[in-house]
Amino acid sequence: MFAKLGAYAIDADKVYHSLIRPEKNCYKKIVKYFGKDILAKSGQIDRKKLGNIVFKDKSKLKILNSITHDEVIKGIKRIVKTKKGKVIIEAPLLIESGFYKEVDKVILVANKEEEQVKRIKEARGLSSKKILKRIRMQMPFKKKLALADFIIDNSGSKRDTLIQVKEIWKQKGV
Repeated sequence: MFAKLGAYAIDADKVYHSLIRPEKNCYKKIVKYFGKDILAKSGQIDRKKLGNIVFKDKSKLKILNSITHDEVIKGIKRIVKTKKGKVIIEAPLLIESGFYKEVDKVILVANKEEEQVKRIKEARGLSSKKILKRIRMQMPFKKKLALADFIIDNSGSKRDTLIQVKEIWKQKGV
């Protein structure tokens, strides 16, 4: 929605996906640690297989994050350097990765857990149980809330969300 207002939006998940291609160092490190069982027949990392491993064991998730977070941040910074004007970084783990310390403002998108589960289920086809486990492995929402400069309540209609986005956009320093 910020992109429609003139910001350049960077999707951290897309940066991550570009880093786990076979020719990339992140790919090699992930395969070295987690083994070739996480690979699809095509040689690509099967994100579902990898997810099944890391979301069952918090220590393995930490290892995956230690391999990828710095590289994702570097990738985002490379993109930011090439852009003029306002840049919005859409990053689900902005706070957990520590990258929030390097941005001007943190905008937290809030939603009811049931709605999160519903939307993730529709987008990724995961079971409610798996989704809830993944949500609960993240930093508690209250901790994120304390670090946010702005909160967008995403539980209403798209129109309601857009109104909030426009209000934030008008703020000085955003």
